[in-house]
Amino acid sequence: MSAPLWAKGGDELDPEIMRFLAGEDVVADRALLPYDIEATAAHAAGLARVGLVAEADAARLRDELARLADDVAAGRFVLDERYEDGHTAIEARLTERLGELGKRVHAGRSRNDQVQAALRLYMRARLAELGRRCLDAAEALLDRAEGSALVPMPGYTHLQRAMPSSVGHWLAGYAEAFVDDAGYASLTARWLAQSPLGTASGFGVNLPLDREGVARELGLGRLQLNPGYVQNSRGKFELAALGALAQALLDLRRLAWDVSLYSTAEFGFVRTPDRYTTGSSLMPNKRNPDVVELLRAAYARCAGAQAEIASVLSLPGGYHRDLQATKPPLVGALAQGLAALALVPRLVRDLAFDEAAMRAALTPEMYATDRAIELSAAGVPFREAYRQIAADLTSGAGRTPEESLRARVSAGAPGNLGLALLRRRLDEARAEVGGAAVARP
Repeated sequence: MSAPLWAKGGDELDPEIMRFLAGEDVVADRALLPYDIEATAAHAAGLARVGLVAEADAARLRDELARLADDVAAGRFVLDERYEDGHTAIEARLTERLGELGKRVHAGRSRNDQVQAALRLYMRARLAELGRRCLDAAEALLDRAEGSALVPMPGYTHLQRAMPSSVGHWLAGYAEAFVDDAGYASLTARWLAQSPLGTASGFGVNLPLDREGVARELGLGRLQLNPGYVQNSRGKFELAALGALAQALLDLRRLAWDVSLYSTAEFGFVRTPDRYTTGSSLMPNKRNPDVVELLRAAYARCAGAQAEIASVLSLPGGYHRDLQATKPPLVGALAQGLAALALVPRLVRDLAFDEAAMRAALTPEMYATDRAIELSAAGVPFREAYRQIAADLTSGAGRTPEESLRARVSAGAPGNLGLALLRRRLDEARAEVGGAAVARP
């Protein structure tokens, strides 16, 4: 391992203690390194604007940082156990290539505001990806809903048969949820777009740093002004990003639960292709929905990360090394959650519905609510209509599911799904989040 940035000579560094101090930083910092490089380049330009380095030297620093970014992207430079963390690696590379100039880039900056800046840029990028993943899922769900608006299926409350519903209604509900999740991710990204650079270790520095210019270059909309608050917000912003991820993964968990339940032999409404399943190591007859079950479990990693970070934050004000432990759960949960959401469009497109099985599950008593409301519309007080229908639950016999669905015309109901409105909302969210729509088959 290279000497840490804080090494001051004296006692020889203990390798075992150094490994403990570094912890999982090197692994987590692989995800943060491109953003740390980006923030370092902006800081170098800011140093030039206030005369701390010459313009030509700042240009050399930025050119070398751009080469390092290219090397990282191409796999020619890998952050490994040679370095304490990503910050050490960047400074070591600059010093190796540029000599004394490389040592000047840290002026006016602490690793505290440096890591915060990298984390903000990283989280913004992941939240933008989260928004796109949610909208891709919503688009796939809407595509399927448009072709199955009146395909009947039972609706459930308390896991008991309730009323006739439709495949389109079921899918459109999840589509709307994921559109909302994308909006929440976008709001969160805007909220955390605050620049911490220039606050150093929590007390500011005796230099006229161009904090506003650096923030603009990084695309961060405003300064996080007070240096003490910057330190105290470490972990707080990470929890906000994970909160946005959790919203999407909670919806994914419920969708996966439905698919898992409806694909059992007891329901038999849905089938997934074999590539989403595995066999049993013992039972030749088994076909297990492992992909769907692991999608269902994705929220657990996020919830665990939230709990882990919140536990670390039981600290007094200011920086503490404990805060290093907030990076691995953040990076791990975002990586797994985004990977899970990326599978949703394919899964939705590949679902096969057994219309005969769903129709067979629509029994006469499920039309009772329709009958009670019809009596109420004809002038019978609703509570009286309710009692009349409850006394003869077979009164819906002879009705077809399509009649029930078409009659339910309140906004968003199976007979009036409002899919065009949902499509407009999706397109508006897509324009805000950015990124092309998911490719359709």
